[in-house]
Amino acid sequence: MQKIFKPVRIGLLFTLMAVLLTIYVSALYKMQIYDDRPVEEVDYPSVIIGRRETLAAARGNIYDRNGVLLASGRTTYNITLNRLSLLAVSAPERNDIIHTLLYAAMDADVKHVDTLPITRGAPFTYISDMTDSQRGRLDRYLEFFKLDPDISESDLLAWMRGHFRIDYTIGISDARLIIGVRYELEIRAIIQNLAPYVFAVDVGADFISHVEELNLKGVNVERGYIREYQTSHAAHLLGYIGPIPPSKLEEYSENGYPMDALVGLTGAELAFEELLHGVDGELFIKTSDTGIVMDVETRSEPIPGNHVYLTMDIRLQEAVEDALRMHITNINMELEEEDEENKITGGAVVVTNVWTGEVLAAASYPTYDRLTFSRDFSFLESDPMRPLHDRAAQGRYSPGSTFKMVTALAALRDGVITRWYPIYDYGIYDKYDDYKPKCALYEASGVGHGEKDVVQALQCSCNYFFIHSADRLALGEDATVAGDMLAGVASEFGLGQKTGIEIPDGTGRLSTPEFKRRVLNDGWWRGDTIATAFGQGHNEFTPLQLANYTATIANGGTRYKLSLLRRIKSSDMSELIYMHEPIVMNRIEEEEYILILQEGMIAVTRSAGSGTAAREFNDYPIPVAAKTGTVQSETSEVNNGVFVCYAPANKPEIAISVVIEKGGSGSQIMGVARNILDYYFRTETTALNVPFGELIP
Repeated sequence: MQKIFKPVRIGLLFTLMAVLLTIYVSALYKMQIYDDRPVEEVDYPSVIIGRRETLAAARGNIYDRNGVLLASGRTTYNITLNRLSLLAVSAPERNDIIHTLLYAAMDADVKHVDTLPITRGAPFTYISDMTDSQRGRLDRYLEFFKLDPDISESDLLAWMRGHFRIDYTIGISDARLIIGVRYELEIRAIIQNLAPYVFAVDVGADFISHVEELNLKGVNVERGYIREYQTSHAAHLLGYIGPIPPSKLEEYSENGYPMDALVGLTGAELAFEELLHGVDGELFIKTSDTGIVMDVETRSEPIPGNHVYLTMDIRLQEAVEDALRMHITNINMELEEEDEENKITGGAVVVTNVWTGEVLAAASYPTYDRLTFSRDFSFLESDPMRPLHDRAAQGRYSPGSTFKMVTALAALRDGVITRWYPIYDYGIYDKYDDYKPKCALYEASGVGHGEKDVVQALQCSCNYFFIHSADRLALGEDATVAGDMLAGVASEFGLGQKTGIEIPDGTGRLSTPEFKRRVLNDGWWRGDTIATAFGQGHNEFTPLQLANYTATIANGGTRYKLSLLRRIKSSDMSELIYMHEPIVMNRIEEEEYILILQEGMIAVTRSAGSGTAAREFNDYPIPVAAKTGTVQSETSEVNNGVFVCYAPANKPEIAISVVIEKGGSGSQIMGVARNILDYYFRTETTALNVPFGELIP
């Protein structure tokens, strides 16, 4: 009997079916996944599109120590574009939707986000203030499409116009705007870890209504969050928020943050991010391909962040910033125009509570206005005076003669000197042929201070006394041991050490024999010891460290961990989660030696004996203990000025450090500290703590 289905025929049939199936699947993949060609002639069946929308958690507020609101937040409404929804329509329709939205925004005077680094109007050029972020994105874009990295602006726009299939009936200016939006959407498909594109931020109700009336596919109104600051001061202390940096995306993702979250980037916003952020909620919205909302599901409710109270007093902060700015401005105005290189370039002031380690104020000059920060960022980032640099927490400065209390304690401990041990100052220390340091008095008049004890030496800032004392440390034989002794005392005071403050701060640099060997590839010589002794060695400290050093002397030898966090309250203010308690980092046991340092610092402000700060504080109604410092600058003929003090000297409350680049000397910048003390001891809260009759009239 003849077979109806022969094996050969069956094989051919299956082969034919396999080929047809392969062609069909390939065409389907190319059409749906790869190809971006117009497909308006195809009738798509109605589909349901699901999208997630973040319900932004309210970020916790930031207050000062007295409950003054410094930073808060509010819910906003943003216009976003859904790339997948836009890809479901033809290229011409896609461009028409964006074109319509752009004109609606321009008519309503709503600014939209466009970071393509090409000017928006002819003649088209790459923008001159392109940020590193913009440059990086453009490079990735050109690399992805294998375009010449040196492509001209006009050629790139022409290529993008064809790539996005923008009709040539659309003018070049409008085409550039459409290209900007299409670029924002496409670069996020290329660089996967960028935050989703937001077309316009914080739009008003009228514009929202108009957009909804237009019923544009892929255009959505979503809730967002904006941070608002109630003060233009304390920019470095408060910091700012922004999108998660690419380098931190994985870390934040592991902690449950969405990719488009706004996080603290500097200052208190960064330091207390976990406390302030809260947990975002989520909506799931189902829409038809025509944009009609079919269903809205709340998958999780947002959990607001906690409220943070800082140790800072915002009114004192304002006074500190004003005093620093005015002093620098006045000095610079007195300089001739041709003396531009000697003008002050920056400075910093820190005020702390000597008994708790709380930072009451910290100013860095120049600073920036947070209210215009976004607009001015490119300029601020490229400004040679570095206004974004927090000099108070991260600036490194040689201490000058303010280091002499360290030398004095080392000498007292080693038995080199006692309270009343006299040293005769000849003005120039000529023991060594290759290094002969001088007293400032000798340089001015050719004579020394004569016979001085340690208190008198601090009072007149006698270099010779401390050079001679340091040179005799470790029996005057082993320079390395003497260097380690000075560095050891400095570290006990927290100099060259982390202060413990929550915001990012610098370690500074502690000059030691090991440092010279490891970093400078050099040995430690007697010259290093005596230069360090009067503050002219390789030591560099932050103003935060200098203030804490001064506070440690003021309170009798206890070094507290510095803190900017006073207390934490729950989002509904019903629960006190945390209250600051002082944390001791070190205690210097020789109280009798600390009392000698205090005596010397008090003498600095008294005219009997020519105290270096007596001109400003001899007749001051509140007793002040202080030390001036002058530091030779490597880049200018004008010295840096350093000044530290605490007050009241008989019952200390606050410690102050002032550093001004090219400020001249400590005695020339102490007016900044006086202005701060004037304000502090006039406040109602402090008046109760000052003995009757000692208030400033």
